[in-house]
Amino acid sequence: MPKGPKGQKRPADVIGNAVRVMQIATGEAEEEYDADGKNKAAQELGRKGGASRAKKLTAEQRSEIAKKAAAKRWSEN
Repeated sequence: MPKGPKGQKRPADVIGNAVRVMQIATGEAEEEYDADGKNKAAQELGRKGGASRAKKLTAEQRSEIAKKAAAKRWSEN
């Protein structure tokens, strides 16, 4: 099923999609999507992964990663 710009579900056929867009535009129907359109479970796993990775790294490794990130951020590319 096609997705809208914020992850909302849309009808797969062209006519059904056009009818749904018209209903939203005229106020007959509300758009259905999450507030930020992101998968909550994936967000939580990402937070856990980042925290566990940070625990495993030494201070020198964290410093080196931060230096590389700063150099990339400030480069012309």
